Amino acid sequence: MRILGIDPGLQTTGFGVLDLDGHALRYVASGTIRTTHLPLGDLPGRIKVLYDGVREVAERYQPDSSAVEIVFVNVNPQSTLLLGQARGACITALVSRDLPVAEYTALQMKKAVVGHGRAAKAQVQEMVRRLLQLPALPGPDAADALGLAVVHAHAGQAMARLEEVAPLQRRQHAMYRNGRSY
Repeated sequence: MRILGIDPGLQTTGFGVLDLDGHALRYVASGTIRTTHLPLGDLPGRIKVLYDGVREVAERYQPDSSAVEIVFVNVNPQSTLLLGQARGACITALVSRDLPVAEYTALQMKKAVVGHGRAAKAQVQEMVRRLLQLPALPGPDAADALGLAVVHAHAGQAMARLEEVAPLQRRQHAMYRNGRSY
């Protein structure tokens, strides 16, 4: 199975491609899609670059599934909205290629790859290098994307088996149940 990991960002989006054979992971490719050549105010242009870039990566490497980082609310709400739009462009590009999309938080990825959720970018880079036996450190955004692919390679199989037995219900943020949010 080939997995494409995506670490969305408005200026730099990381991608990583792995092959999973049984329990063995094999590095295929990684890199970044950059929008820094466009003016900061050109949001539609940046969204288009991300959409086209993710579609191109998916076409080139022909993954069977994908994993995207879930974005949490930052201190600055405007930044959160912009990042959410970048994430939406990436997910739309993946779904337009008929790829299943799994979602993992940065905390889940860091716990799975490094062993604790507060790991620094450098720690993620080093562990990804070791896990995939890479000759050098991948860039920080590519390392996060490869980490997401690693998480999906292991957790995705377990979740798929659980889904076969009983459909999983997605928990929505800030849903109200009987007048109470949970």
